[in-house]
Amino acid sequence: MLDGQQRITSLGRYVKNKFAVKINGLEQIFDGLDEGIQQKILKTELLVYICEGEGEHAEEEIKEWFKTINIAGIPLNHQEELNAVYSGKFVTLCKAEFSNSQNANIQKWESYVKGPANRQQFLATALEWVSKGNVDGYMSAHRRDENINEIKTYFNTVIDWVDSKFDDVYDEMQGLNWGELYERFHHLPLNHSELSAKVNELMRDDFVTNRRGIFEYVLGGCQDTKLLNVRLFDKPTMRKVYQEQTEKAKAEGISNCPYCAEGHEANRHRIWKPEEMDADHVTAWSKGGSTSIENCQMLCKTHNRMKGNR
Repeated sequence: MLDGQQRITSLGRYVKNKFAVKINGLEQIFDGLDEGIQQKILKTELLVYICEGEGEHAEEEIKEWFKTINIAGIPLNHQEELNAVYSGKFVTLCKAEFSNSQNANIQKWESYVKGPANRQQFLATALEWVSKGNVDGYMSAHRRDENINEIKTYFNTVIDWVDSKFDDVYDEMQGLNWGELYERFHHLPLNHSELSAKVNELMRDDFVTNRRGIFEYVLGGCQDTKLLNVRLFDKPTMRKVYQEQTEKAKAEGISNCPYCAEGHEANRHRIWKPEEMDADHVTAWSKGGSTSIENCQMLCKTHNRMKGNR
C-alpha cells in the first residue's frame, strides 16, 4: 500500500472511538453520531493503490509510483519515499521509535538533530549515521529484520557521546553530522571540561563567524581554523598597513613583503602590488592574536600560504 495509510488508519481509529472530531461545533466520538452518519462513514468506498513491481527494478518502480500518487499536497521528503519503498516490519519499528512525537527521548535528541519527528527527520538522521551515508543500501539489507537494535543502539550511543563531551547545549549543535564526528573522534581521550571551556570562549569571540564549526574545531584539537571562518581584516586596515609597509620598504630598498625582504631570491627587493598581497595575523589568531591593525602585516600570497598557522 503506497497511499492513504494515515487516512485509513485515522478512519479506523475514529470508528473505534479513539478520538473525537468537531461536528457542528461539538466534539463527537463515532458512537455518538446519528446512525445515518455512522452508516455513511462505514459504507464509504476508499481508493487504495497497491504496487508490487516486477523483477529487479521493483523497488524503483514502487518509488516512482509513490512520487506520482503523492504529487499533490505536501511534498514528500526523501525519507518518506524510502519508507514506502522498503515498507515492512523494520520500517514500522523504526517509525515507532524515531517518528513518535511522544517518545520521551525527543527533547534530548532535538538538541542535536534538526527537524520534526513526524516528517521522519530523526529516523533519516539515525539511518544516515548508522549506514555511514548509504541509507538505501542499509534499508534494503535490513528490510525484513524483526528488530531495530543496531540502529537504535548506534543512534543513542552517538547522542550520549555528544552529551557527555559538552557541558552546555547550543543552538548551533542542532543538525551537525554528529555521526561522522563520533567516528572520527570518539576514540580520543577528550576532556569534557577543557572542550566545554574552549567552546564557551569561542562562542564569545566576535571574530568567529562560523559558530557551527566550533565543535569540530575543538574536537580536532583546535588545528583547522578554516572551520571557524575567522573574520578577516577590513579593507581600510589592509590599505593603511600596505601603505606604511611599502613606504618603509622603498626607503630601505627592500621588498614590502617582510619574508621576501629577509630572503636571498630575486624578490628580495620586489615591491608587490596590493592585489598581489594578503593580510596576515603577525601572531596567529589561534595563538591569541587579535584581528587588529597592530597585529596586521601584508605578505605576498606565496609567503602567506607558506606561513599558514605558525
